[in-house]
Amino acid sequence: MVRYATRNRLALAGAVLLPPALCAALVPVRGVLPHADAALIAVVAVVAVAALGNRAAGALAALSAAVWFDVLLTPPYGTLDIARSADAVTAVLLLVVGLTVAQLAARARKWKVITVLDDGYLAQIHRTARLAGTAASPDEVIDHVSRQLVGLLGLSACRFEYGTLLGHPPRLREDGSIDWGRRHWDADRDGLPPAEVELRVLHNGRFHGRFLLRPAPGAAPPLGARLVAVTLADQVGAAFDNLSPTAA
Repeated sequence: MVRYATRNRLALAGAVLLPPALCAALVPVRGVLPHADAALIAVVAVVAVAALGNRAAGALAALSAAVWFDVLLTPPYGTLDIARSADAVTAVLLLVVGLTVAQLAARARKWKVITVLDDGYLAQIHRTARLAGTAASPDEVIDHVSRQLVGLLGLSACRFEYGTLLGHPPRLREDGSIDWGRRHWDADRDGLPPAEVELRVLHNGRFHGRFLLRPAPGAAPPLGARLVAVTLADQVGAAFDNLSPTAA
């Protein structure tokens, strides 16, 4: 308990100090560095803090990163004002992605897997968050995430069902584990089950639908990839807040 309390105190300190230090280091190149790339670099500080501490520290780091990105890297410099709408969108996305990645990193730390930055995971989360902010309907986000899930999890196919829960397929849960009926499926040892796997899409307690994942033979995605898949499904759920599907 003392060790975890110390880690969390260090993480809270890092949440306050690391984002401004990282953003300050980018000041000499802020005139040539694309703001989207600067935002991705700022998220690294969030990941580092969340991997060390708890969700609260990660959330504080996300807020700190968004504030210092605004103050140091977007004109007019030295203020919380943002002159261009594109920079405002990037700052908001930085906060959203930072909060999402903080939760993902906290989950990964709980299961002793620090893979958030491996294999383009972070870039996939960022691309989906950006699309969710510009898409005309959830269908665009669903199609995008379906393609991501195929590559991420080693699937032969992926489809989405709106608002139905027929049957009892294996289920990919928010902690990256898989349940099949009353049985726990050891995905780390056995890979994905030889059946369509359900990944539910919920937001604010409301069920919107589910991805049905058809694994390719021998598909065995690591826990980090499964956690990213859950995070992408969470972003689809959030897209339903402000957008309406074209089909239901």
